[in-house]
Amino acid sequence: MDRLTLATIYNHPVAQKFVNRAGLAHAIAVAYHAFRMALERDVNPDLAVKAAFLHDMGHYQWYRNGQWDYEQYRLHDIHPIKGAERAHKLLIRLGEDRRNAKEISLAVLFHTNSFIPDGQVNRTPLQQIISDADEADEEPSGEHHYRKIKLETAWKKIHELDLKVDQALNVQENQNQFNKPQI
Repeated sequence: MDRLTLATIYNHPVAQKFVNRAGLAHAIAVAYHAFRMALERDVNPDLAVKAAFLHDMGHYQWYRNGQWDYEQYRLHDIHPIKGAERAHKLLIRLGEDRRNAKEISLAVLFHTNSFIPDGQVNRTPLQQIISDADEADEEPSGEHHYRKIKLETAWKKIHELDLKVDQALNVQENQNQFNKPQI
């Protein structure tokens, strides 16, 4: 089966609804950070990019009197739980390998510890990358969720990232073949 691309994921109405709500510019920026970090840390860049792109799809916008209420968000938000479920369902629906869908969804779940009462979490390398990539794009009071990007620019960046992932996976595959013992 061909690799499920970021473009295919974002083309789905569910992804558009929830990624746009949480901030398309932020999702793309975090995906780029995750790609770079995955290569540096020898983690699958395909899984990292997908988890990073979908990491905030569980966000709910907390408003009070027409204004974003960051404190209410910090006190009551469970967006990683909702996002992990949405990501898993979407990925399975689009034909992602089931093991990969689970790993991506768990990275969405553990990209933050804001929903865990004691705040303690032991992350896998993929989960740590998504957390670090999200922090790399963070702005005070959640402003990173409100950065704008033109749709044409967003699609261009999504396609560029898909090409980068394909190239990285091809390099990894070639290195694996080169390192196989010759019989």
